[in-house]
Amino acid sequence: MTWDAELTRRLAQRHADNLFRRRITLTGAQGPRITTDEGSYLSFCSNDYLGLASDPRVIRALQEAANQYGVGAGASHLVTGHQRIHELLEQALAEFVGAPRALLFSTGYMANLGIANALLGRGDLLIEDRLNHASLIDAGLLCRAELRRYTHADVDAVRRLLASSKAVRKLILTDAVFSMDGDLAPVADLVAVAGDYDARIVLDDAHGLGVLGVGGRGSLEHHSVSIAPPVILMGTLGKALGTFGAFVAGDEALIETLIQEARTYIYTTAPPPAVAAATCEALRIVREEPWRRERLRHLVQHFRRGAGELGLPLADSDTPIQPIIIGEPQQALAVSRGLKKTGVLVTAIRPPTVPPHTSRLRVTFSAGHSEQDVDRLLDALSGHMNSAH
Repeated sequence: MTWDAELTRRLAQRHADNLFRRRITLTGAQGPRITTDEGSYLSFCSNDYLGLASDPRVIRALQEAANQYGVGAGASHLVTGHQRIHELLEQALAEFVGAPRALLFSTGYMANLGIANALLGRGDLLIEDRLNHASLIDAGLLCRAELRRYTHADVDAVRRLLASSKAVRKLILTDAVFSMDGDLAPVADLVAVAGDYDARIVLDDAHGLGVLGVGGRGSLEHHSVSIAPPVILMGTLGKALGTFGAFVAGDEALIETLIQEARTYIYTTAPPPAVAAATCEALRIVREEPWRRERLRHLVQHFRRGAGELGLPLADSDTPIQPIIIGEPQQALAVSRGLKKTGVLVTAIRPPTVPPHTSRLRVTFSAGHSEQDVDRLLDALSGHMNSAH
């Protein structure tokens, strides 16, 4: 079979299995209300949890920095791409999360790959939650260490794996907030187990940073855990902070090791300096406007009350990620398409992103939404959930 024939066959199979993905093309800014090439919608699909992606102050910071620094960084951090504004952002992020140092990466995916490949190799042990994000899974596959995966959030299983291993270097990788379920990892217990067995633990807080904790400092603040060995924190900037990029925070030796050995840091162009400036402004807003987190929590509670009254099959989540588990791909697609016809956009998430038979609507909230927006979503859901059966 030729390459073209094989690829065509695979694509046809995806169509037949209701697993074919299509992009939505936006023609305007990100926000609770979006305009696409098909029309205008009330959107519950974004990770822009605090509504900062289109905040005028963040936009202005980016524009002013572009005038000063230009658009592209022009080189990797270790050549001539590391600007003073990158340095200032790293310092601000480290101070925000309470770590000695932080290091910028282009994406969370690259940060996770970089951590695992810099710290581990053959003969080492890597332990992962079975529901981890794809970037963590790929990090485990590529780093050449022995990879073991444990049942979701099972701390006892982690303890058994660590106790039975003779590896000198042992690393636990886990999402802090699971992106498709919205639930929290047992962070404090995992950190304690890592400490008991001289292991390190990477907490991917992509969906907790800016959202959880009184000060928005994320899952570690929420669980009253400090950033000190064995903890390594990975946070992203393109969700609650509304910009782009990622960072790793931890102790001095860790960060310097990543600078020297993380290939996804060394061999890629530094993020645009104007984006770093915009992120500094977004971080200031996160610190100074706690009402955004308070509104977000209120909207989630309002939705969960209404969904409970409708008997919707919600997952156990108190975060802005509120999945409605439906079952098979065609059923989730049917509900998503029905909602879209009413002007409400909610993405249907299907395998392999989630396990088989757990296709779902992934509802996400922003501080930019209102109670009226949530009520409109509930009304739409009440009229279209029957299409799932």
